[in-house]
Amino acid sequence: MGKRITSYFQPYLSKVLPWQNLFSLYLGQTETQITVHTIRHTTTADIPLIRELTFKVWPQTYRNMLSSEQIDYMLEMMYSPSSLEKQMQDGCSFIVVYDNEEPVGFASYQLIDSNMAKLHKIYVLPSQQGKGTGNFMLDYIIQQVKSQGGASLQLQVNRNNTAKVFYEKKGFTVIQEADFDIGNGYYMNDFVMEKKL
Repeated sequence: MGKRITSYFQPYLSKVLPWQNLFSLYLGQTETQITVHTIRHTTTADIPLIRELTFKVWPQTYRNMLSSEQIDYMLEMMYSPSSLEKQMQDGCSFIVVYDNEEPVGFASYQLIDSNMAKLHKIYVLPSQQGKGTGNFMLDYIIQQVKSQGGASLQLQVNRNNTAKVFYEKKGFTVIQEADFDIGNGYYMNDFVMEKKL
């Protein structure tokens, strides 16, 4: 099993994570429910789990932006077992985030050169909206990149994806608008965004 980081200790170690990532409180119930987020680094043994999470999130995220044919094509291109294994072999770090003991999201990132890292993927289950899960993962990745000497973090986001607002709130700015040819007549119509670390 890979290294596991709990959200209980990480804020005090990094001294930058907001208190919301320590736990989330859900009021309006007979009891207060406390959620503790944790992060675990993955290995190739976790590819089935990554794929399970992908199919719970990815089609729903992009169904109003991409055709069903393009979604199927991109799922096979980027999330087949062989593709995920190659990404790991090529240096992409994959993490899974847990809500208590339940896996609820994943991300991957990579140091491209001595100064710049790329956030390739970051997804959480719809049930995690508003719980600070995405914030927790992104803050963790930023700290990891900084610890490896990275001075900036870049990502791509579909130009119709409302996640752009989330990234802007986290300090990312658009540095390029581009159409990336991914084969079979399909394109990724994205903003390239960057955050200086």
